[in-house]
Order: sequence, then C-alpha cells, then structure tokens
Amino acid sequence: MMMLRVCPSSLFNLRPLHLSTSSTEFPFCPSIRRELRLVPSRSSSSSFRRMESSPASEMDSLGEDTQNQTDEGDKIKRKLEEFNWDHSFVNELPGDPRSDVISRKVFHACYSKVSPSVQVDDPQLVSWSDSVAELLDLHPKEFERLDFPLLLSGAKPLPGAMPYAQCYGGHQFGRWAGQLGDGRAITLGEVLNSKGERWELQLKGAGRTPYSRFSDGLAVLRSSIREFLCSEAMHCLGIPTTRALCLLTTGQGVIRDIGNAKEEPGAIVCRVSQSFLRFGSYQIHASRGEEDLEIVGKLADYAIRHHFPRIEKSMNRSDGLSFKTGDDDDDSVVDLTSNKYAAWVVEVAERTATLFARWQGVGFTHGVLNTDNMSILGQTIDYGPFGFLDAFDPSYTPNTTDLPGRRYCFANQPDIGLWNIAQFAEALAAAQLINEKEANYAMERYGDKFMDEYEAIMTKKLGLSKYNKEMISELLNNMAVDKVDYTNIFRLLSNVKADPNTPEDELLKPLKTVLLDIGKERKEEWIKWVRGYIHEVSGGDTPSDEERKARMDSVNPKYILRNYLCQSAIDAAEQGDFSEVKNLLRLMKRPYEEQPGMEKYARLPPAWAYRPGVCMLSCSS
Repeated sequence: MMMLRVCPSSLFNLRPLHLSTSSTEFPFCPSIRRELRLVPSRSSSSSFRRMESSPASEMDSLGEDTQNQTDEGDKIKRKLEEFNWDHSFVNELPGDPRSDVISRKVFHACYSKVSPSVQVDDPQLVSWSDSVAELLDLHPKEFERLDFPLLLSGAKPLPGAMPYAQCYGGHQFGRWAGQLGDGRAITLGEVLNSKGERWELQLKGAGRTPYSRFSDGLAVLRSSIREFLCSEAMHCLGIPTTRALCLLTTGQGVIRDIGNAKEEPGAIVCRVSQSFLRFGSYQIHASRGEEDLEIVGKLADYAIRHHFPRIEKSMNRSDGLSFKTGDDDDDSVVDLTSNKYAAWVVEVAERTATLFARWQGVGFTHGVLNTDNMSILGQTIDYGPFGFLDAFDPSYTPNTTDLPGRRYCFANQPDIGLWNIAQFAEALAAAQLINEKEANYAMERYGDKFMDEYEAIMTKKLGLSKYNKEMISELLNNMAVDKVDYTNIFRLLSNVKADPNTPEDELLKPLKTVLLDIGKERKEEWIKWVRGYIHEVSGGDTPSDEERKARMDSVNPKYILRNYLCQSAIDAAEQGDFSEVKNLLRLMKRPYEEQPGMEKYARLPPAWAYRPGVCMLSCSS
C-alpha cells in the first residue's frame, strides 16, 4: 500500500493577506509560492506545467443530471408525501449493522441508520426559503400544514424517508481527531426533483446518533438562526453553499454551557445539499487500515457517479487532460483521462479554490476549517462561529477556540484550503486511487485556480480593466492600518469619479463615512491612493462612471449578514419575536441592490457589535 505524507518542511503561501511582519505595513498581495507536496519530489523542480486541460465550464455543475429533464414551464409542485425519494447513499454504500444510538466507534460503514429522537412541545415553523422549496418542487401551501413542524422536526416520520447519520473523521485544528460523524444531524434521504437533480434533506438538531459522543444531538435557537440565515445569504451572494429549507422551534429547552450553564430554546434547521460528503468521509476509512481502504474507493465511485458524472464520460475523450512535471522523462507526463480519481481530486481542488477565493472577496471567515467541515462539492458547509469582516483585520477569527493560534483567521484561509486538500489527497492515495504526481498536481491546480479566481474577483471589485497587484496591495494595507469597514469601502469606491482634475479636498468625499478619525498623515496616504486609482480607471477605453459603478455594485454587496445583525435577530427571537429573522431573510435575498428604507442595515456596526459572544463565538455555539 502506498502512503503519501505531507513533507514536514513544506511551505505554502497563498495568502492574499500576509501577517508575517510586526510593522503596521502589511505586504497584502498574493504570492504564488506553492511548495506543499505529499513527499519530496524526485525532480529538483517544484513547478508543474499544465499541457492540456478542459475549461472549468465543461466540468459538470453541482447536482447536474441529464436524465428526467422537464420543460422550464412544466413546473411540478408536490406535497411532502409525494417526494420522489431515491436513497442511493443507503442502498449503494456499506452501513452499520446496528441501529441504536449508543455512542461508539462505527467500523466498516459509511452511515448508521437512526431515527430522529428530538422531543417537541408545540413545535413552530419560524421561517422558510421559497427558493429551496422550488428546488424540491415543494408546493408553497405545504408550509401552512398544521403537521409541517412535526414532519420537518422529525417528531413525526416523513413518509418515504430513510434516516441515517453519516460516519466521518477529520483533522481538527491540524490534528487528527479520529471518528467524528453526524453527532446532531440526521439525513432523511435524497429527493429527486422534476429536473432529475438530487437533493439531500438533513435535520440538524434532531437528536442523538452513535456519533454524538457526550452531546445530546440537539441544537439551540441562536446557532440555528445563524445557520439558516447565512446559508441563504451566502447563496444570494453567489457563493456555493449548503441551503436551508426551514427553521423550526421545538418548544423544548436545551441546556448549553457557554460559561454558565443555562436552558435555551431548542430549534431545528432542515439543511439541503446535493451531498453532505466531506473530506473526512474519506479520511476515516483511509485511517483504519487495509480492511477499510476498499470503502474509500466505493465512496469515490459513488461521488463521481452521482455528483461528478462528466468525469467518467470524459475518460475516453481524445483531447483529454494531462500535465507535465519538471522531469524530462516520459513518465513525467500523466494523462488524467487514464485515472478518473485523479481527474476527480483535481476538480475537488479547483472547486475548493474557487470557494475560498469567493470567501476572500466578500470578507467571509468560516472559523472552523477542519477537514470534517470541507465539502467535496466545494460548498460552504457547517456554519458555526462564522463572521464577515467589519473593521478590516486580516488576523480576524470569529472562533474563540481559534484565538491562541488563529489558524483559521481570514488571512490564513487560502493556505488552510491547500492543507486540507493535501489531507484529502492523502486519503485517496492510501487507497491507491491516485499516485504522488497526481496528488501534487491537484495541489498545484488548487494554487493556480485560487490565484486566478482571486485576481479576477479583486479586479472586478475595483472596476479595473486588468489586475493591478500594487494598487490592490496598497489599498489593503491602508484598510488594515485604519481598520476600515471591508464591505462598505468597496461599495463606496464605485462613487469615485474618474476625473484626474478632482480637487484634493474632494478626493476622499466618496469615502468619508468609512474613513473616520484618521490623522493628517493617514489622510495623505489615502489621497495618494485615490489619485492613483483615478488615474487607473480614467485611462484608455475605460467605461463611463455610470457603467463602472453599475459593474462594481454588481459584485460589491451593500448588505451582508454581519454578526451583530444576527445577534439582534436572535435576541428578539428568544423573546418570541421572529420578525427580524424574516426581515433579514428578505434583505439578504438582494444583497447587491439598493433597498430603500433598509439603509440602516449597511451602516457601520455599533460598539456592542465587537463584544465576545457577538463578533466571536465558540465552536460549541
């Protein structure tokens, strides 16, 4: 059996924002040094040259299935009892022979069948997503059913469902944690919609499973509100994510210890995704020796068959995919069409890179980028202590558990994505599905794809005709020094007129609401930067100010789900008032649009927004 290991001396620097200096000047642009390798290469060269590749647009889209298509106008609306269940995960993969929920190690199985055990007392439907209901062909009238809260909390069995909890492991804060699994999430099964798309329904907070360890498998209202709102907010920002069909209260209290034990309202989120498979789903079986390595292959085949179908279809294409290492011998050329697993890990790496670049673009910090929280589909998954940047601080982490080392802070996210890809590739290599060169190429593609996506995003955010590393670096330097609001400054930059003759005392007027209390020296630095920016956007065949503003506003959101907005909704909801939850859901549906009467939601956060428990949360939150 071939085992690949991350070289201990590996260095990788994909950060758009470096924190390696003690001065107030931060060298904030991406470096393209990527030396993370699974083993020391036989070649003296650390570079890879891509010879031939399919464009990303030719790769299959998430959940795509060419069969059972319907006309766009032929819309099917179903009742809950009419869902078209498939249950491929349960039917095609090995399961746990036991059905109890006693906390234990589960071997040789991808899942354990378990029914929701949550106790409810007059459960209530708080809010729902119309767009997710459309994905499932669910009739809007179904949300008005008296038994809807019972069915979607798991208190009453949903007809046709075959509930289970998934087995997986993972690296947590860089250390192997062994078996983890769905400790408070229970998947009801997969629903095929009228387009042939496959959607898993999962109840988070529905009760104990064999993977609950010492927990009760329940969820509290505050964390459920955060996940429900952010799932939908991220989708509307154009960022791949799991979705949320609905949010319910259970009517029962849940004991949580966040310093002082107290009872909190219980809640459940119905999460929806094409798949909840994670990097850790493969790692757990690769870690358990020869007997379970076969399961890694079965899981890989399952994922490719159902979620990456074009990979198998492209295996015999003559144009193919190949790459060349720094070696000159014939063995240095590897054709990806000869190994579907190699093509698959490359696409997983590229999807992950795209996701991380988009996070950086909107200032989103996940907070818990353990490998068990990494989707193979390149989606944002498992919303715990997340946070959008307010005052720009590259070292910001929303996770109090992460504070000592800030492993998962905003600046580190791109590097952590690469490190996690390495762990995923190692699991596949342990099962002999890919070799060393294929694994290293996947990591190389992660780096290249991230840089391409990041540069394109930042270029669009500034309304530039081409990427300007120096200009973007200087802007981020200034933002970090003066703790400028990340979202608002990019939105306001669209108001800068491309007029080189603008008087000096008017240059900073478009940015005055974010450049508060800066001294003379800092003001001069900003004036210098704005002059350079005006020069950049006023030369050549540049668009008009109006056209540039429209383009910039279409990629720079005005409204993001700031933590303090979530907390305001949570505070009201815990008193029985869910109006702010519904209000934020409506607001986040159109984050790039001006919404008259809603301007207060785009203002700078109040002072209380920076207190612990609002801007930062624990992993258990």
